Amino acid sequence: MKQLDLLSIRQEFNDKNILLCFNGPISSSLIQELGNALRNYLQVDEATPSHSTDVFGVYIELTQNIRHYTQAKQFSELESSATVVVGRYDEQHYSVLAGNMVDREDGLAMKARVQELALMDKAELKAAYKKQLREPRDQDALSGAGLGLIDIARRSAQPVTCDLTDTPDGKAFFSILAIV
Repeated sequence: MKQLDLLSIRQEFNDKNILLCFNGPISSSLIQELGNALRNYLQVDEATPSHSTDVFGVYIELTQNIRHYTQAKQFSELESSATVVVGRYDEQHYSVLAGNMVDREDGLAMKARVQELALMDKAELKAAYKKQLREPRDQDALSGAGLGLIDIARRSAQPVTCDLTDTPDGKAFFSILAIV
């Protein structure tokens, strides 16, 4: 491993108000442990109960989606790594940023869905959520009923944004940001 300037990394995290940062393979037990740490950080940061619930809910949804996707695709340990950053966005909001490697086509579909949801207001998101609840679940789908992304958009104070960066191996890195 190359020598890291850990003090510089720490200072950058502090400057950017990062409460939690993780990079590596993610398991259900690790999601739970990081979630417990996140709850503690939010309590120390004196987040309101509703903010804590929303931040935690978005964190859980994003990390579980990454885990389910990478397992379904049978990605290698390196490919199944997740990068998750949770921080203070401003005095009233938190940012939850998560990313992972994806098949490029899947990333393009996710990006289109995020952009579609970003154009909806709160009433339209609520209606989309209710409509999705009534839809039959596709047993062959890589994810659940499709409610998670809508739920993230509903909990967010701003439209959810995402990025898709192609990699030399034909895959892409998909990242999503929610301001809660």
